[in-house]
Amino acid sequence: MMLNEITSEAGRHRRRRRIGRGHGSGHGKTCGRGHKGSHARSGGGAHRLHEGGQMPIFRRMPKRGFSNFCYRTEFEIVNVADLEARFGDGETVSVDLLRKLRLVQGRRPLVKILAKGDLKKKLTVEAHAFSGKAREAIEQAGGTVKLIERRTPQEAAKAKRNTAKVARAAAKAGASAPQADSPGTEPS
Repeated sequence: MMLNEITSEAGRHRRRRRIGRGHGSGHGKTCGRGHKGSHARSGGGAHRLHEGGQMPIFRRMPKRGFSNFCYRTEFEIVNVADLEARFGDGETVSVDLLRKLRLVQGRRPLVKILAKGDLKKKLTVEAHAFSGKAREAIEQAGGTVKLIERRTPQEAAKAKRNTAKVARAAAKAGASAPQADSPGTEPS
């Protein structure tokens, strides 16, 4: 008998274990959890990195230096060869168009053009960054390079704070302004 030949009659679907239905069921009282201890409690059991009381690996490892993992600027990469294959002569290549054609699929908002491959078509390419050779290849083919301005995280946070501040000031000014007469009443 092969695994794909097993029918439901032969036990393909195992019944779920009905616990806490009396001691005659075999899973009554402690419901298969045993007596006391952390595994018997709800939400019990060791956390993922628990090593049975041994000093955990992340505490044993020495920690030195600096990592920019949280702060680095990451780009979605598009090569010049992809532009050659997907776009016609004289077209404008934008980030939105790259996303629509699925040349850029990730969640990162920034796009960088790299120089892998050859480019013979005259294209206008808009992106957040270009490698030196990619810029050279696009301009050699007669195309133009447009760098999209991007804000640093600090600038974005400052702009967000400023818009909130302006909104609060506008709301405060609107509340303190004299109220106009309601419609339908005549001024006395």
